[in-house]
Amino acid sequence: MPRYQHILFDLDGTLIDSAPAILASYRDAFARCGVAPARAIDESIVGPPLIETLQLLTNSHDKALIERLADGFKASYDSEGYKQTAAYAGVGEMLAALRGAGLQLAIATNKRILPTRLILAHLGWLDHFEHIYALDLFEPRLPDKAAMIARLLADHELPQNASIYIGDRSEDGESADANALPFIAATWGYGSIEAAAMAGHWRAAASPAELGALLLAG
Repeated sequence: MPRYQHILFDLDGTLIDSAPAILASYRDAFARCGVAPARAIDESIVGPPLIETLQLLTNSHDKALIERLADGFKASYDSEGYKQTAAYAGVGEMLAALRGAGLQLAIATNKRILPTRLILAHLGWLDHFEHIYALDLFEPRLPDKAAMIARLLADHELPQNASIYIGDRSEDGESADANALPFIAATWGYGSIEAAAMAGHWRAAASPAELGALLLAG
């Protein structure tokens, strides 16, 4: 039997290539609002939550400006933009194999809950996941990914010694560490962790097939 019965996944850059859709909607939001971004809208900004990303792109904490841009982004992304999201090759098969082995899967993502559910439904993956958590699933919004993982574990009484987190960024590994969970870095995504940034106790998988094999072997 696999060692880890509860597999918690990040979403963007781990299971899905959402960068083209996200970047298109950020550019659309700035164009709609007639605002020039303070830095390039490229793959380096994908990953953090919406508000934090807009603060980065505007180099501003002006609440009215950020809210206007956020509304523009949501209007674009939540209607049609999210449909441009693609699954990484092999991820669908990996998820099906894990579920077929009787493992429980969950999502813990910085993405907002609405487009997360829309994308999972669009890809036909909703039934794969027992739990879907996002920072804005709760009011007030959870402060960070570490707190979200802690909330997921507590809400569903998931044992730490039988749970693991999978992500593509250093923040993901650090959030796993904060909850005493093991971590495997998905190194096929755009947020791929450089070897020099990998903590010694983290593991890595170069493909969904390799990750699936690691998880099924324990």
